[in-house]
Amino acid sequence: MSPAGYGGEVAGRVARQPRIPLPRGSVEDGELPPPDLAPPPTPGLDHQVLRSLLGAWALAACSPEEAGAVEEHLGSCPGCADEALRLRAAVGLLHPPETLDLDPALRTRVLEHCLGRRPPRIPVPVWARPYDAETARLDALLQDFGDAEWDAPVRLRWFDGAAATSRPTTVGGVIGHLLAVDGLIALALGLADPLGEPPPDGTGPAGRTETYWRTGHGPPAHAVRGPWRDQVHDIVRTASFTGSGAGKLPVSYGEFTLPLHDALTDRAFECWVHAEDIADAVDYPYDPPSPRHLHHMIDLAARTLPTALAARRQAGLARPAETRHLVTAGGPGRSVRLEIEGSGGGEWLIPLDSPAAVGSADHEVAHVALDGIEFCHLAAGRVPPEEAVAGQLGDRTAIREILLATATLSRL
Repeated sequence: MSPAGYGGEVAGRVARQPRIPLPRGSVEDGELPPPDLAPPPTPGLDHQVLRSLLGAWALAACSPEEAGAVEEHLGSCPGCADEALRLRAAVGLLHPPETLDLDPALRTRVLEHCLGRRPPRIPVPVWARPYDAETARLDALLQDFGDAEWDAPVRLRWFDGAAATSRPTTVGGVIGHLLAVDGLIALALGLADPLGEPPPDGTGPAGRTETYWRTGHGPPAHAVRGPWRDQVHDIVRTASFTGSGAGKLPVSYGEFTLPLHDALTDRAFECWVHAEDIADAVDYPYDPPSPRHLHHMIDLAARTLPTALAARRQAGLARPAETRHLVTAGGPGRSVRLEIEGSGGGEWLIPLDSPAAVGSADHEVAHVALDGIEFCHLAAGRVPPEEAVAGQLGDRTAIREILLATATLSRL
């Protein structure tokens, strides 16, 4: 081919080539696949891997390198950024800043604040306040119980004077027991007896409880909560309207009698102890009473110990003391200093030889110290006397009798 021909062919090709590129056609009109719109992967980790790490990143469970890669990726990927925000919000719901359970002291604080601003027209007597508080705490524990919790097994325990004993029941049975025994207070105040008629098994706490369980008041177990709560409200309301003099009304327990102010403290104590039994049965925490109310309960138990010691001697369960001597009523006698440590505690001189004697520091033969909650659990039959953690000084026989007498304060 001649140089002239070659040059003409080249010139023709150049002439046919457009000087300005033509517009490119839409991908929808051609056969080419659409371009990948996903953001460019972070160096070292692709999009899918980074997306799978979002959950761990929201929980702060990524390594520093992974967390850095995820955060760099979130700046360029709107889809992953939205997902990360949703996951982070969900993690916040899984970890509430505070417990969902109400503070047990909340009711007391609210009432004290309200009453401080506007005193009640008919205040609850001081001696009825522990009962009012403990029944309210137990009712708050029961309010969310389902059938499974009401039928949960509970074993009631007490010390019968010689050995520990127990009785199986359920959460519903415990509330029925409280309803039946609280009926003693209701009768003293002129209210209706929850049992309807006098029980054939006796008028004491055990007889009334057996009558209720036998005649009972079958399923559903939760049906007992309403009558128990209504009776509690009636007792507190009636005691408040009756006035301060009502505290001296006698309340018969069958074998013994207590004035109303002591009987309500006794019922507050038993309500707390059985609330602990119920809480243990459903695996739920339960706090002790307030120190002020706990002191009332400890004081009642300490004042009852001389009578319990005398009852043990009459039943032949207590060995006579080698140095025992009779004293005139109201006179000083051999005494044990009972020191209760912790909130609600104090010191009491317990006469050993006669309920009519007066405790005397000059005639002190022993000193025993217990924690307040330990002492209450001993008085409730939850701690065997030989296992009570007590500091001891002096006559060991006298101390042993005090511990045994404390345990015999318990009952069904």
